[in-house]
Parts: sequence; C-alpha cells; structure tokens
Amino acid sequence: MSTSPLTRPRTIAVAAVVVVLLVLPLFTDGFFLTFTMTRVLMLGLAASTLIFLSSSVGLVSMAQWLLFGIAGFTFGNVVATSGKGLTLGWPPWLGVVLAIVVATAVAMVLGALSSRTVGIYFLMLTLTYAVIGFLFFGQVTTFSGSGGVTGLGPPPLLDGPVRLYYAALVLSVLAYLGFRALSATPFGLALQGVRDEPVRMSALGFNVPLLRVAAFAVAGFVASLAGLLNVWWNGQIDPNSIGLGPTLELLIIAVVGGLGYLEGAWLGAFVYLSANLYLRDIPGLGDLDGPFFGRILAEERFNTVVGLVLLLVMVASPDGLVGIIERIARRPEVERAENGSVAEGDAASSPRAKLALGTEKGEQS
Repeated sequence: MSTSPLTRPRTIAVAAVVVVLLVLPLFTDGFFLTFTMTRVLMLGLAASTLIFLSSSVGLVSMAQWLLFGIAGFTFGNVVATSGKGLTLGWPPWLGVVLAIVVATAVAMVLGALSSRTVGIYFLMLTLTYAVIGFLFFGQVTTFSGSGGVTGLGPPPLLDGPVRLYYAALVLSVLAYLGFRALSATPFGLALQGVRDEPVRMSALGFNVPLLRVAAFAVAGFVASLAGLLNVWWNGQIDPNSIGLGPTLELLIIAVVGGLGYLEGAWLGAFVYLSANLYLRDIPGLGDLDGPFFGRILAEERFNTVVGLVLLLVMVASPDGLVGIIERIARRPEVERAENGSVAEGDAASSPRAKLALGTEKGEQS
C-alpha cells in the first residue's frame, strides 16, 4: 500500500467516513442503503484484494472475482435444499465455513500455479483462470448449470437489509485494518521486498514463490467473504455473475479508485455504482433529442461512459481518484516548501549576503 506523509490525515478521513456509514441507515431510504451502499461495501471488499496484491506484491490478479464466485457457489450447493446444485441442505454457518475454506484452498492452488510469473503474464494467466471458472460452472450441471443456484439467503442472524449492510460494513473495516496492519508486519515487509527486488530477496534466502502463494491465499480469503455477501444480497448465483464482464468491472473499480491505495477500492466502487444507478437521472443527460443523442446514457451505452470516465481518471492521475485527492491535500505543503526555497534563494542573493560572503572569503585567503 502506498505510504505518504498524509497517513495520519488519511486515517482520520477514513475514520470519519466509517462514522458516517455507521449512522447512515438512520438517514437514508431502503433503496439507497440496499442497492447502493451495501453493494459498494461488497464490491469494495472484493476490489481491496486486487489492490492488496497489486500494491504489496506487484501482481494484478484477474482471478479475484472467480474466488468471489467460488465461495458463493460452494455456499449455494451445500445450503440449498431444492433446485440445481448438490442441494445438501447443510446449516448456513457450516456452509459459510466450507465456502471460505474452499475458496482459500483454490486461491492457494491457483497462486502456486502462477507464482513464478509476473507482469502481463500473471495477469493473462489469472484471466485464464477466470474464463475456465465461468465455463466450468456454466457447463457442469452438478454444481450449477446455466441457470445457477437460487433460493439462497443469509443466516438468520444477518437476515434483513440493515443487518446485511452492517455485516458488509464490519467486514470491510476489518479487511481494511487487516491489510494495513499486515503491511507493517515482517510478512508484509517481505512481500514488499518481493514486489521491488524479487531476485535480491531470493538471494537473501526468501522463498519468493511461497510468499506469493501466501499473499494470494490471504486475498482469496477476503474475496470469499465478499462472495458470501453477494450471495446473501442477491439470493442466487449463476455463471454469468462471474463472467468476463464482472471480472473486468472489478479491475475498473480498482483502477478508478487507485491501485496503490486500499481506500481506492471502496471509493472506486462508490463512483462506479453511482454512475451506473444515478447518472442517467441527471436532467438533460438521460434523454437528449436528435438522431444521435436519444438516450445517450442508456444502459446499453453505460460501458462507453465508464470507459470515458476511466480514461479521464487515468490521464488526470495514474494513481486514481485517491491519488488526485492526495495531490490536492498535499498542495499547501508543497507551496509552503516552494515559497521557503524561494525565500532562501532571495536572501542568499541579496547585496548584504553577497558582501558577507565576500568578506568571509577574504578572511579565509
């Protein structure tokens, strides 16, 4: 994760946002809470795993949404009592434990298979995993089939929109604090060394592939939590929900928010979902007259709008929206430093300073 002198103000800002989110159900309607903020927390939790791997290990993974889906399919198969899938009818909490274990184990296997690749090769290999997973659950009717697994719900303790929202909030806060704490541990520092100097770390005796597998397993564990939230929120899961489109959407969320900042996961999710749900409601944008402008922000053109937003963000700041916010917050400090340098330069070039310097040189000679 990115470090900067603004760490303390950033922590204060994150704490303030958490406080606002805690009291949000008291001041908002059910639609905004359920269809916007719960999904923002859920998608941000999933995107945080991608950002963790990118910022701490230097690996951009396209398999996080697959792990997200594996947890959901595992839960659905063992908990459902009718419909497609195994329909084992297990207790929900037992299904939760098994879903987390299976997704984390799959993450370890996939991490082991790709632990010796980096850069574009790692990205393409994990994208291949995502495609294989989509085809597997779409064609193997024993576990899903094209219709997916339906009739799912959260455990009774988390049943209800507000309870599910708070569950997503608690898991998001724990994941954020966990990733931040992990980066300061010997394991986290070793991962940063693998990110920056893998050859040197290997020469120092570190098992670089094993460290990458461990990081992938940690990310898979957190992705499984997001996958369970998705199943509980949606009530079902099907192969299309883990297809190539959602996989790319998760990458877009992370890039828009900022691949170097954990906060960017949730900020990117909020911007993405807000654009999807509310941008078309802006007067003058939802419906424009003319042969080329009718429904310019219609649903079928939303990907074009997202592409333009992504392009603008990347041109303005490769570090995403959080990078833009950090630059704005740092501007007064930079200006003070520049003004101080100019003042020192003016003082050094003044006639009195030059006279003193000349006198000093004369005494030395």
